[in-house]
Amino acid sequence: MANGSKQIVDFAKIKATMADPYKHPVQVIDREGKVVDPDTLAKYSDDQLVDFMKKMVWERTLHEQTMNFSRQGRLGFYAPTAGEEASEMGSVTAFKKQDFLLPAYRDLPQMIQHGTTVAKGFLWSKGHVEGNQHENPNMMFPQIIIGAQYVETAGVALGIKKNGDEDRVAFVYTGDGGTSQGDWYEGVNFTSAYQAPAVFFVQNNGWAISVPRYKQTAAETLAQKAVAMGVPSVQVDGMDIVAVHEVSKAAREFAAAGNGPVVIETLTYRYGAHSSAGDDPSRYRTDEETKPWFDADPLIRMRKVLTDKGVWSQDQEDKLVEEYKDEFKSAMKEAEAAPAQKVSDFLKWTYNVPTPAVKKQIAEFEAKESK
Repeated sequence: MANGSKQIVDFAKIKATMADPYKHPVQVIDREGKVVDPDTLAKYSDDQLVDFMKKMVWERTLHEQTMNFSRQGRLGFYAPTAGEEASEMGSVTAFKKQDFLLPAYRDLPQMIQHGTTVAKGFLWSKGHVEGNQHENPNMMFPQIIIGAQYVETAGVALGIKKNGDEDRVAFVYTGDGGTSQGDWYEGVNFTSAYQAPAVFFVQNNGWAISVPRYKQTAAETLAQKAVAMGVPSVQVDGMDIVAVHEVSKAAREFAAAGNGPVVIETLTYRYGAHSSAGDDPSRYRTDEETKPWFDADPLIRMRKVLTDKGVWSQDQEDKLVEEYKDEFKSAMKEAEAAPAQKVSDFLKWTYNVPTPAVKKQIAEFEAKESK
């Protein structure tokens, strides 16, 4: 038998090229604020572009004011969102109120845009049960367990399909760290197997608390992970709100038409700490790393585009910021005026029919609370 030198499979070539389709993020406005896809931008009126900017200013102001409230001890857990405004506002605005949102703990801005209130968001942060009671019932409360919302999304999406709901999808968010969880694979795979309507967002903000993206996986992109489950996926510049919105809208239409799920990786960045609980990002990130992301700030990009069009000014933005601050301060007063929670109520909610021991505890606490 001849010993040929040619290998039947070139694994080195496969490894070197398997991420190629995903290494070209969709972009409309580049990091310098230059329009690189004028045809796509032309789909949007000046009013729509201004509205995008207003929503990003709203979220940035919400973040800053919420951090102030946290420092004052008026809130509990809060996950900062500065830097992710284009990723979050660009995506959530592509969905309809009948779509079902399954948020993670960094997704309060999307929840508010989808139909809850700022006051409810503050109540959730304070651990108050009313923070889970939303005007729009088509959303879950924020998931704390990393990646677990992906499994929940599979169930919701399958329910939408089984119910025969038309023009309705489930959509969900996680960070780059979420893709390292088994829940992520299980949720995407299950949804794909049943071709259920869902859009899965991965907000690749570079860090899973203090673990950098490159230490989590050897995959060159997170988008390519979806291929193993038979799911179409794409990377998008997550600091470009127009690109995020356009891709999200296309993904929603695809999923709602019965074509199964989509995975979208938004390349964004978390400017601050992982949470208000106290991690110090300066211990695991350098100025050399963070500066390029601050230079690519989504508000700076959009501000340049709109200023060049003559439809935006710094005075206009400053007035909006003050209006939003007043709105958020009023929302905090509303949240702080909510009735104090009672241990007896927690016990009543534990079982549909309380056990004898729990009944006794309810009576004991009601007696204490009535004094």
